[in-house]
Amino acid sequence: MKEINHILQELRIDRDLTQKDLANYLGIAQQTYSNYETGTREIPIPILIQLIQFYQVSADYLLGIPPKFPGSSDMTRQYVDGISMNHLILEAQSLTRTNRRDLVRYIAFLKMHNQLK
Repeated sequence: MKEINHILQELRIDRDLTQKDLANYLGIAQQTYSNYETGTREIPIPILIQLIQFYQVSADYLLGIPPKFPGSSDMTRQYVDGISMNHLILEAQSLTRTNRRDLVRYIAFLKMHNQLK
């Protein structure tokens, strides 16, 4: 399970933001925000709420709670063609940030394509 500080750092980097950008948004010192990302300081609930709203993610995601998928909560069970959801996620995480963005765009394209059928 990923720690919240690593998740925060990934979210920030994926959006090409600096710690100073987030600190300004949250109304806190850059050093305070840095302490959240390094895990040396606990994040107050009101700040967590602001981060959830800013990144538009669920509290479960930000807190590193593994997602549950409709039909099965077993991430190791076969999902498609002998591959598990866990494997798909690990593969996606191994991609570069640019490739992950391309993957998200491709998924959106496939969803749109299916709606046109």
